[in-house]
Amino acid sequence: MDKKPYLITTAIAYASKLPHIGNIYDHVCADAIARTRRMQGFDVFFLTGTDEHGQKIEEEAAKQGITPQQHVDKISGEIRSELDSLSISYNKFIRTTDPEHEKAVQRAFDRLYEQGDIYKAEYEGWYCLPCESFVPEVQLKDGRCPDCGSEVRKAKEEAYYFRLSKYQKQLEEFFENNPSFIQPESRKNEMVNNFLKPGLQDFCITRSSFRWGIPVDFDPKHVVYVWIDALNNYITALGYDPEHPSENYNKYWDNCVHIIGKDILRFHSVYWIAWLMALGAKLPKQIFAHPWLLFGEDKMSKSKGNVIYAGEMVKRFGSDATRYYMLSEMPFAADGSISYETFIDRYNTDLANTLGNLVNRTVAMVNRYFGGVVGEPGEKNEFDLDLEAKCLEAAKKMQAHIDAYRIADAVEDMMSLARRANKYIDETTPWALAKDEALKPRLQTVLYELIEAIRFIGVLSAPFIPDTAAKIMTEINSELGGFDTLESFGKYLPGTKVGNAEPLFARIDSEKLLGELIAEMEALKAKAAAENAPDAVPEPIELAPEVTIEDFEKLELRAGKVLECEPVKRSSKLLKIQLDDGMGGRQILSGIAKWYKPEDLVGKTVLFIANLKAVKLCGEMSEGMICAADMPDGSAKVCFLDGSVPAGAKIR
Repeated sequence: MDKKPYLITTAIAYASKLPHIGNIYDHVCADAIARTRRMQGFDVFFLTGTDEHGQKIEEEAAKQGITPQQHVDKISGEIRSELDSLSISYNKFIRTTDPEHEKAVQRAFDRLYEQGDIYKAEYEGWYCLPCESFVPEVQLKDGRCPDCGSEVRKAKEEAYYFRLSKYQKQLEEFFENNPSFIQPESRKNEMVNNFLKPGLQDFCITRSSFRWGIPVDFDPKHVVYVWIDALNNYITALGYDPEHPSENYNKYWDNCVHIIGKDILRFHSVYWIAWLMALGAKLPKQIFAHPWLLFGEDKMSKSKGNVIYAGEMVKRFGSDATRYYMLSEMPFAADGSISYETFIDRYNTDLANTLGNLVNRTVAMVNRYFGGVVGEPGEKNEFDLDLEAKCLEAAKKMQAHIDAYRIADAVEDMMSLARRANKYIDETTPWALAKDEALKPRLQTVLYELIEAIRFIGVLSAPFIPDTAAKIMTEINSELGGFDTLESFGKYLPGTKVGNAEPLFARIDSEKLLGELIAEMEALKAKAAAENAPDAVPEPIELAPEVTIEDFEKLELRAGKVLECEPVKRSSKLLKIQLDDGMGGRQILSGIAKWYKPEDLVGKTVLFIANLKAVKLCGEMSEGMICAADMPDGSAKVCFLDGSVPAGAKIR
């Protein structure tokens, strides 16, 4: 692997209000990658910060009777504290109100104006206030913003434009020549097909209807459009100047990766790249546009009362538990989900039971049986060799998954190794070996193998749960090294004295705490409903966009008989269903455990989608979807069919 200096950035958080836990995923994901790269020997520059200009901030400050600067000073400080509570290891925290940033943006604007890439005209079109973005009419979805779904307002004002259309061909060639520039590939296809191919329109890049922004220095009644202002942070933070790029810019920008949410990919992959092309600047190496972290199955929204903040989770469960859940629950391409039930379940199952118990009981056995000293291993058997192979395999797989931005899979590589080490304890029964003095050499080997496996786990866990990794290494009295220390098994020094066995994660009384958390969330939802419903008239049901009969026929609806059903061990909401589908059988996971017990389903005939792409959930494959109805109280009712309908029958 080429070890040239590495720049990783997040989307900078918008400082109108404190971002919820879904918005903070950028930072936790980027931090895991940055920590991995450092452990691989890279010189890493990790950049994050706050986006502090725009109409929303000006309006929010006015509501509070304070200046926009006072408002962003407060919110930026809160965001930084939240990131620090999550142990985000950034090298620089930029604020777009930093004087150096503002001056650099003005210089870049001036340069593009002078070379004819920016011109003055009158803007009349659609504007989305939540996104603070102008939306060409051809990109509206059902008359709404294509990114957030909000209503757009008609806007008309004098403005400066960036000649985006001039770079249409250059952008097309860039995407064609750099097929892996956007990850996942499905996101690249969205950008090319939905935005690039229909044809690019010149882009409005100033506003004159409010004042809170970077002034255009030669026409100060205009302020630079907040997105252009914000995107430039990636280079201004490195000291970029159009005429005299800094040492840091020359050092790190060649190997830059942007970590962003999928909803802002258009700005980063089209507008930003064209802006850099116009400046004659080098282009970033890659963009990873991750999916959303939903609350249950809904997007988090203050108006719904279903918002969770990372800082609150840290106070309740700790930094590492919050990081672990966020990283392990976000798939590579599909949206992830957070719920209090699954959070507590993962905490108890993975962190307290699997990882915490492994380290605690192993260190305790070394202290009990050998006075805390890890002895030299002796002859090894098949169980030992298999554990060693699994350690070496996990180290390779974990790094490969990080390279591919499959963070949840990388976390699972580490936790799977912890499960394998626990299984090794069951296979070797050290407590039984300790009863026979003649078997002490064998016991010494077993405990060495376990301590060395824990060293592997400590190193592998460091990018995800860094504080816990440090505790693990302290308990086994080993230094936290880089990934080069995992190239062979057996580097733990015999004769080392371990520390005391201290619990890493205390189990949570799930029933008690869950009741409290659900009550709090229901109170927030009730409050939000009251604030957003001035009268008791329910909103009309909105139908999804019309489809044709050809669209409908793409779905393969069939009848299936439930043969077996059981809960999924690592989830409180999923049931694992073995279905007779008339075609040899299949397994489907369904999120209905809250409303159905396994015995309620066995023997019943259900309606299911047979040609849905298979996905992996909580380590289990799901090969379809059980159909259910949404009920007014938020529950779900499975669509059962008459028992006389044969398994595999097609529904038309």
